[in-house]
Amino acid sequence: MCRELNREPIWVATIRLAFTQGWADVDSVAAEANLVPGRESTVTDVLQTMCERDLLVEAPDFDDSGRYLVGPVLRRSAPSPKGVERLSRRGVHQWERPPADD
Repeated sequence: MCRELNREPIWVATIRLAFTQGWADVDSVAAEANLVPGRESTVTDVLQTMCERDLLVEAPDFDDSGRYLVGPVLRRSAPSPKGVERLSRRGVHQWERPPADD
């Protein structure tokens, strides 16, 4: 993560969204990664590449929604439900550091 700007890589934000809400699209990934406006084409490229690599799959209503769902590669490596909860708590969009889990 880029700590100075509180941003994280697009692919990390995409995976977190795919696991925590079941889907990802350009707008939600840009918000999760805290990207500056105008980076939508970069997000689109990353999402398409992840789809080509079977990390994501286009939703049945992709033409209308622009949403990607968890693909077979991510599904095989999905964390436990507790792990997904932890991903959600540590989201960049929360703007605060959670207390240590130690």
